[in-house]
Amino acid sequence: MKKPTWVVEKERAKRASAAQTVWLFGLHAVRDALMNPMRERLRLVVTKNAYDKLADAIAESGMEPEISDPRKFAAPIDSGSVHQGAALEVKPLDWGKLRDLCKPGKDAPRVILLDRVTDPHNVGAILRSAEVFGARAVIAPSRYSAPETGALAKTASGALERQPYVRVRNLADAMGELREMGYVLLGLAGEAEDEIETRLADLKDVPVGLVLGAEGPGLRERTRETCDHLVKIPFAAEFGSLNVSNASAVALFAATRT
Repeated sequence: MKKPTWVVEKERAKRASAAQTVWLFGLHAVRDALMNPMRERLRLVVTKNAYDKLADAIAESGMEPEISDPRKFAAPIDSGSVHQGAALEVKPLDWGKLRDLCKPGKDAPRVILLDRVTDPHNVGAILRSAEVFGARAVIAPSRYSAPETGALAKTASGALERQPYVRVRNLADAMGELREMGYVLLGLAGEAEDEIETRLADLKDVPVGLVLGAEGPGLRERTRETCDHLVKIPFAAEFGSLNVSNASAVALFAATRT
């Protein structure tokens, strides 16, 4: 019996995902990935100078590095990448199910949801902020979001190895799942009437999801409609704006003060 098309496509996507690998580069990103027991590591390429700086992490990982000439660096990464003499091929991290990661316990967790934020540098910076302010997870749709890349990992400066970055099939469905767990979803929008701190004042012991959209288009209509409230970050000047990574840091700071 012939399999339905959707079954074939699902199996193909699963095989492609299993075969996917990522090249991380830069001393910080490579060191943290070497020391992360959750990482499936495949190939390590380093210069002699980088090997000396990473010797302890390499020994702990049990990997056998390839020593490369810095003038002809052997890793298949973009020649413009600032690799600092270190590159590591890995499988993407699997953080498990959203419900398990974000289920409230005795605390009132905060999570970040990203609506089509595709710039890896922005996402890397958001992961750093999420780690600093103790967010439970950063959640983004599988399509139209920044995947794990070397550039993202380098900007995250190690946070990619420690801060859950969960890519879901459908963002609105994930928002609904969070709401079922008791989360209140606050969408950031410059035209909103409520200021974020005013709304957060009533949510001290409540799980909160902070929803941010891409710069320019902002939140999509369906995402806006799925939020419980729209809020804004107040500006001192008549006109002001922050990029999405800065806005997420400010929003998380406000959310952790409540």
